[in-house]
Amino acid sequence: MLTPQQIETYRRDGYLVIPRLIQGEQLRELRALTDQIVADARGVAANDDLYDLEPSHSASLPRVRRLKPAIFKRYAFFHALARDPAITSILAQLLGPAIRQHGGKLNMKSAGYGSPVEWHQDWAFYPHTNDDVLATGIYLDDCDENNGPLMVLPGSHHGPVHDHHADGRFCGAMNPSACDLDFDKAVPLVGPAGSMTIHHVRLVHGSALNRSNSQRRLLLHEYAAADAWPLMGVADFEEFNSRMVLGEPTIAPRLRPAPIRMPLPPADHQGSIYENQRGLERRFFTTYEERTGLAH
Repeated sequence: MLTPQQIETYRRDGYLVIPRLIQGEQLRELRALTDQIVADARGVAANDDLYDLEPSHSASLPRVRRLKPAIFKRYAFFHALARDPAITSILAQLLGPAIRQHGGKLNMKSAGYGSPVEWHQDWAFYPHTNDDVLATGIYLDDCDENNGPLMVLPGSHHGPVHDHHADGRFCGAMNPSACDLDFDKAVPLVGPAGSMTIHHVRLVHGSALNRSNSQRRLLLHEYAAADAWPLMGVADFEEFNSRMVLGEPTIAPRLRPAPIRMPLPPADHQGSIYENQRGLERRFFTTYEERTGLAH
């Protein structure tokens, strides 16, 4: 359980790191299953509903940059982990007694070429009727400052929702030159394997290219209070309610003022955040292709 000081820190700074939350056989199974799914990408030639591939992916050298939300439907282990009481008991102290899983994915950040994720706010992708929404990240590997850790700007969740558009279309990233933010103040969220990060849905965050010889895999879960309803609508009410991980669903959304920009018109490159961010005109982080000269 969180201490009062940890809860206060989350409210003030917008993030927490819980060391070694997932350990032992559970962590070993998480790693082994992930390894198997990545190995199976040898038979995949293009992005699909499960795999988001690195630009340098090939059948002989499978390179996966993300496992998409389909992992929670295809694999019972991932479905159960999102509902593990070790996680939900912590979330209840931040979101209340009724919680829904909004989404999730597993970012691979492989050694030497793991793609960066440009500065962004999750809120720009999925605004809700209130901002009792957050994301957790479980490190499958030890994470330090050298292998592309998640980086956050403390307190930025109290500020505006920044523009995530380019040429009038959503691109899932902020233009670093157009933001009144000091990115030198970014804090890396590091910790041993099995640690869990938590960040508020409006917190500005991103991650650099992995330049090290150590992979940095991060399983992300997105959670919302049950009375926080997505402003982009609910396509399937039964499926929406099936994503409850704690407590009971409600049909009475709670409205609370919060700055909002809708992710419309949709991105030119639909799919994962990596695809969305292809539309960004000015990047902050160096890509593998730029680093190796493959971009030209």
